[in-house]
Amino acid sequence: MKLRVSSFVLALALAAPAPAAPPVPVDSQRLRAHVAFLADDLLEGRGPGTRGGQLAEKYVASQMAALGLLPAGEGGTYFQKVPLVGVTTRPSSTLTVGDLVARPGEDTVIWTDAQRASVDASAEVVFVGYGIEAPEYRWDDFKGTDVKGKILLMLVNDPPATAKEPDLFKGRGLTYYGRWTYKLESAARHGARGALLVHTDESASYGWDVVRNSWSGESSQNRLDRAERDQPQPLQVGGWLSRPFVEKVLQKTGTTLAALQEKAASRDFRPMRLQLPASAKVESSLRLFDASNVVGMLPGTDPRRKDEVVVFGGHVDHLGVGSPDATGDAIFNGARDNAAGVASVLEIARTVAAEGGWPRTTVFLGVAAEEQGLKGSAWYAAHPLFPPAKTAAYVNLDGAGTDGEVDDFTLAGAERSPELERIANDVAKEMSIRLEPDAHPEAGRFYRSDHFNFARIGVPCINMGMGESLRGKPAATGATLQKEYRTKRYHRPADQLDDSWDFRGLAQYATVAREIGRRVAALPGLPGWKPGDEFKAARDGQK
Repeated sequence: MKLRVSSFVLALALAAPAPAAPPVPVDSQRLRAHVAFLADDLLEGRGPGTRGGQLAEKYVASQMAALGLLPAGEGGTYFQKVPLVGVTTRPSSTLTVGDLVARPGEDTVIWTDAQRASVDASAEVVFVGYGIEAPEYRWDDFKGTDVKGKILLMLVNDPPATAKEPDLFKGRGLTYYGRWTYKLESAARHGARGALLVHTDESASYGWDVVRNSWSGESSQNRLDRAERDQPQPLQVGGWLSRPFVEKVLQKTGTTLAALQEKAASRDFRPMRLQLPASAKVESSLRLFDASNVVGMLPGTDPRRKDEVVVFGGHVDHLGVGSPDATGDAIFNGARDNAAGVASVLEIARTVAAEGGWPRTTVFLGVAAEEQGLKGSAWYAAHPLFPPAKTAAYVNLDGAGTDGEVDDFTLAGAERSPELERIANDVAKEMSIRLEPDAHPEAGRFYRSDHFNFARIGVPCINMGMGESLRGKPAATGATLQKEYRTKRYHRPADQLDDSWDFRGLAQYATVAREIGRRVAALPGLPGWKPGDEFKAARDGQK
């Protein structure tokens, strides 16, 4: 009898499926090694189309190949070419508003979208408030006013919520209508000759030095063909104006910025002619080049779902070489933004490859020219390598924390999808973290990185964000360090690898992202958007 029982137990053991192997852990030292290379001075800030930028792209591709990822770019390579034109505004360029000449870098940064070496743009200035047309909010700043050929003065951000309408434009949370990119698109749609954006620290969520650093060097634009250059749609002049300069200009008209902001906050606002001329002469150096999105894949293991994909992405580029800071350093290394994100994508790829893949195909994307206005992801969205209708989700890794492990994460976008929200909550419970809403919704981070272009074509997205509650540290430590990064390192040469960084935090960040992707890859169906979400129509239109 004992022999029969033992044989029965042995038979059951042999018949039972083997327990699932535990996930391959993320390695913090591998993360450090990737960041150290990508943020090294030798890569000169990874500017798109520069030698350093090309080295970074080739590094990512070589790492994908070493991990066993299959090339998923064009022509059997790891690269998807992104045709761009680099536009550098020359110091000889000038902007005059009324009788005031703006000082380059101090009062204004200007450029042209016309992709011409020389542009003269003179026109009357018309204040159009926030420049928003949003039927769902019953908001129209133009009200049929013809502003064709004018130079528009525009406020960034959304109109403020009121006591009567606390959820107007999502209250504190910035919508895409508030982004500077929308303002320029809006001006171009109305046939304006130019658009000048009013900068304040509060409305932009960053200081004037970020504007100067981000726009004063070469900017990349998706290349126009000859017909597009000959049409009036591209703005002849675009630019930012500093608050002190705007106040000086408005003083000439007998009004103030505060008075204009008050008028613009009303639904009754109508465009205002300021009785001021503006004249811009924009001299530019133009450089045609190709940057590359870097794309590798691991085929799915489930024959029924392997033609559907889960995408992990992070942008490879940064700002290159610019104006030196007080220490004389002119290299914008972009260690945290976004060498850390690319390192996370590569390390996630290593663990998935070591596990033999997931039911759905997994795609790993190193994105080009994000810092230039999401140009690489915009090109991918217009020329997708995998059908959006079969893309389950995009997990974006950009700007991870490097101060250690945290107790809280912000997973922007998860709340927009029933399936992603459920997965996010499950992962949070398993990993003993809290999910918190964005602590700075006014910054509009959901619209400021590459996942936004995937959302625009209907793909549910999560933008990974670490919180401010550092494990084992006093309560205010995380917030203090985050503020220090935003004010002293973000888009500055000081964003470089520091020996004090605690890479256990980056490992935690990559692990949370991976576990979200793992569950998306195993879902029986594709995630969708919640009813009423602004991106739902794009997803529904793919069915």
